[in-house]
Amino acid sequence: MYQKKITYYSKHYEKLTLRQLLKKWLIPKKWQHLFRIQHDVLINDIYQSFNTIVNDNDVITLNFNFEPRTEQHYLPGHDPVDVAYEDDDIIVVNKQAGKKTHPNLKTEDDSLMNDVENYLQNAHPYMVHRIDMETSGLVLIAKTPYLVPIFNRQLSSKTLHRQYLAVVKLNLPIPNSGTIDLPIGQDPNDVRKRMITDDGLRAITEYEVIEKNNNFALLKLNLQTGRTHQLRVHLSHMGWPIVNDPLYNSDSKNGKLLLFADKLTFEEPFTGNSKIIEAKLSKDMYNLICAYFKQPKSSSNPDN
Repeated sequence: MYQKKITYYSKHYEKLTLRQLLKKWLIPKKWQHLFRIQHDVLINDIYQSFNTIVNDNDVITLNFNFEPRTEQHYLPGHDPVDVAYEDDDIIVVNKQAGKKTHPNLKTEDDSLMNDVENYLQNAHPYMVHRIDMETSGLVLIAKTPYLVPIFNRQLSSKTLHRQYLAVVKLNLPIPNSGTIDLPIGQDPNDVRKRMITDDGLRAITEYEVIEKNNNFALLKLNLQTGRTHQLRVHLSHMGWPIVNDPLYNSDSKNGKLLLFADKLTFEEPFTGNSKIIEAKLSKDMYNLICAYFKQPKSSSNPDN
């Protein structure tokens, strides 16, 4: 059983009932129902009606005494993990380029999730979101399956934001900022690829030019949706393919894909407090960017 104790602090002098608070915390209705009928939600160690007003400094205890929606464990991996942030409930890992986020088969042990399985001593990893194998950067992972639906709702409500940096080839001119709103579907000629198609799923990417020269641009990118290969497809379609993209850039690949997930913003579960995790560029990524720009204005100093 997963148990969470939270000391409640009112924001903006709001007065919330227990029911309103659980809704604000994005706890699914089915779980709220189970909390109520099983008396598994307590205020100061006592079960009370869902219409009870929660006061400052009240201690809320949530006993998740029911099966989660998903329960999947992975074989232990072999590689160390670069931890950007960790607490009792979550871990944010800086994934290297060329490593899959998760295994495709239960017998595989060479993905990021396998490595995190090996790293965690008293918990298992549960995937919140993924990034492409060729992409490097931050990945948010839960240590309990009970947090996954909450983060899924944050993704849907846009309170979980993912920001990327990318170096693109300028086959066409690029405005200083903009929004790409083009639907993405399966490429009928290549099962590995996606493409812009009228009957695809809506996909929205916001971009801002940080540095550019005649041939390349360094972009800051924000996902408003999370389609497979979204950034790579959108940028290639606009005439700005990401450097070293083996699927969507016709130029010869000469190094790692220059796409890096550098920032995650989300709400800490059960508090509503905003959390921002930023990753420094690795030495090799920093050096690759410097090969195209003398002094990229956006990039953090690489790790020493």
